[in-house]
Amino acid sequence: MKLIALRDYNASLLQTTLFKDYAPNGVQVEGRAEVRRIATAVTASQQVLDEAIGWGADAIVVHHGYFWRNEEACIIGIKKRRIAQLLRHDVSLLAYHLPLDAHVELGNNAQLGKLLGIVEQGRFGEQNVACSGELSAPLTLSQFAQQVGKRLQRTPQVIGSSDRLIRSVAWCSGGAQGYFEAAVAQGVDVYLTGEISEQNYHLSNETGVAFIAAGHHATERLGVQALGAHLAGKFDLEHRFFDQDNPV
Repeated sequence: MKLIALRDYNASLLQTTLFKDYAPNGVQVEGRAEVRRIATAVTASQQVLDEAIGWGADAIVVHHGYFWRNEEACIIGIKKRRIAQLLRHDVSLLAYHLPLDAHVELGNNAQLGKLLGIVEQGRFGEQNVACSGELSAPLTLSQFAQQVGKRLQRTPQVIGSSDRLIRSVAWCSGGAQGYFEAAVAQGVDVYLTGEISEQNYHLSNETGVAFIAAGHHATERLGVQALGAHLAGKFDLEHRFFDQDNPV
């Protein structure tokens, strides 16, 4: 398919124009006009570029791309090397940040809830990106944390009483610890996100709402894979996910 068609389809599917984001969504680096192989990854790191280009990708689709708000605008150093490699091999980079967190089916949060057996019941937070819902059957905090660790292949950091019974959950992938107060206001038993900040410990202790930090990378591997599989099936493209392990 044509790169321009891929760009336009993703913009419509993910409703990118509805989001005020921290980086541009869509084509960030333009490569060849025809796309047959798409690589997906969480972050457009040098390792991901090397592996995807070695595989023969025409376009690389990521959650974390380039040109973030307030970052150094000059194309020097690491940024220069990465962009130069994409241009040298005529490979496109497409990135989708908040739209890929929020999508009701393919998004990181929708996919994370599905993976963990949480029935979504509502949305909250900035641009309704965070979710709340209930487990299909109650678990203790210890049991739920073990389930999270097993399914995300990470040992999560857990704040709260291990024997507390968990029924209701709020969650948001990535670095969404700033939504913890809003999650508490939802009346849930536990909040799950990727990262934790110092103040979250005290808020958890003083409100009784448990907090689970399951890894920024680990909680954001699902959406881009779902998007890649969707695109491959719809447009008869080859797709491969490149997962550079990241403990953060």
